[in-house]
Amino acid sequence: MDLYEYQARELFARHDVPVLPGDVATTPGEASAVADKLGGKVVVKAQVKTGGRGKAGGVKLADGPADAERQAEAIIGLDIKGHRTERVLVTEAAPIAAEYYVSFLLDRTNRGFLAIASAEGGVEIEQLAAERPAALAKVPIDPMAGVSLAKAATILTAAGFPGQVIDETAGVLVKLWQAFVAEDATLVEVNPLIRDGSDRIVALDAKVTLDGNAAFRQPGHAALADGEAGDPLEAAARARDLNYVKLDGQVGVIGNGAGLVMSTLDVVAYTGERYGGVTPANFLDIGGGASAEVMAAGLEVIMSDPDVRSVFVNVFGGITACDAVAGGIVRAFELLAEQGTPVERPLVVRLDGNNAEEGRRILDEANLPGLVRVDTMDAAADRAAQLAAGA
Repeated sequence: MDLYEYQARELFARHDVPVLPGDVATTPGEASAVADKLGGKVVVKAQVKTGGRGKAGGVKLADGPADAERQAEAIIGLDIKGHRTERVLVTEAAPIAAEYYVSFLLDRTNRGFLAIASAEGGVEIEQLAAERPAALAKVPIDPMAGVSLAKAATILTAAGFPGQVIDETAGVLVKLWQAFVAEDATLVEVNPLIRDGSDRIVALDAKVTLDGNAAFRQPGHAALADGEAGDPLEAAARARDLNYVKLDGQVGVIGNGAGLVMSTLDVVAYTGERYGGVTPANFLDIGGGASAEVMAAGLEVIMSDPDVRSVFVNVFGGITACDAVAGGIVRAFELLAEQGTPVERPLVVRLDGNNAEEGRRILDEANLPGLVRVDTMDAAADRAAQLAAGA
């Protein structure tokens, strides 16, 4: 889960990472009130989960409350790379003597953690990595040892930080690591980390990604979820404990196992090229169980998507045998009909694996309206794409 800057900044403050005073505002009037409380010049920053805010006009300096209100009025509602700005962060303006970059992240490739730092902050890190990769220091972190003051100093020295700021910055880096670990984050990033006019080291920006797999031990993270920006279908799926991701296509996909579902998406996209570019409408993994309730919940979410024109259920029977899956599909049709949301779009089903023949027999005898049973994955994907295209 990606956090907004104001949320990440509050998280940093809880772990004593130095940040500037400020508050979030959802209206120009609220922005004016925050600026009045802070006094002096302030910065008004769009709160969107994407980069490039400054270039898009989403970061403005304001001289006082009235100016902050004007700037907030211009920023709220602003579209930045497809993200509509609903709120702004108003903070004190700081005189910047130098800008740096620091981050900790989960290094999936090497199954460990990585520190990335540069004495050249304030620019898009991707641009710096492409144009001047030597300006970035990448230092592996031993998960058991963590980041001590000595390790932090090693990271900063490798990144070319000036000697006079290493001691204070190392202390900030240790606190940033502590936040990273305590909050079960997969990324904490500060760009820029600044040295201000009084030689203080301050996190001027804050970016955090939290690990959803750790939600069971981080109950407070649920309050950070952005229900407004999330897709309503994904929210409905989460409420039903379904592993669902909305895509842009026309063929709804249900499978058991993430690997099988990913393969199914590829096959649907490939076969869909024959029918005018039909593509998958979603990722939905029902896991090892395919009970009637789970299948009904999955079908209900997919059928709620107005873009879906056909559905492809691709199941390989393992621990849950195909006859149980077939029974779940039959009962799911009944449950949805009882709820007043019957399955009204064509459903292509491919069953293979444990008890596949019995599962196919159950579906054939049920004679469900709109259900088409196809024995192979390629042929079933082709049929689902064909039906979605109206061919």
